[in-house]
Amino acid sequence: MAGLHSKITVAPVDFSDLSFNALEKAIEITGDGTVHVIHVLIELNTMEPGNLYGTVTDDSRIAAVRQNLEERLSDPKYANVKIHAKIGDAGREIVELANAEQAELIVMPSHGYGFLKHMLLGSVAERVVRLAHCPTLILRS
Repeated sequence: MAGLHSKITVAPVDFSDLSFNALEKAIEITGDGTVHVIHVLIELNTMEPGNLYGTVTDDSRIAAVRQNLEERLSDPKYANVKIHAKIGDAGREIVELANAEQAELIVMPSHGYGFLKHMLLGSVAERVVRLAHCPTLILRS
């Protein structure tokens, strides 16, 4: 994108096509810089079967996400991409990573949910825009 330049960019992914399209745009904007990809998992409640029987742990969930992202981003064009997986509130974790890495830009998609779904689910993009210290580029589908 003409006029946008960033050496450190954060690009959250939720494994949707929209988020991987936003990642491609982040790589284009960043050029030879570093793109930090983050996927944030929700906390499992204590009554989830995996928690009850001890078959699923936070570490195993994070490892699975990292493995999936490493496979998906194994092409040489992703050489400057660093992978992060966290558990918690997506908006806050994305902003915390951007702060920790001193990111100059956050690039993410907007899924464009309707009013009712937005009221029930909230909007990660909206939370990131409110909390971020750096510019946030929201890509609409």
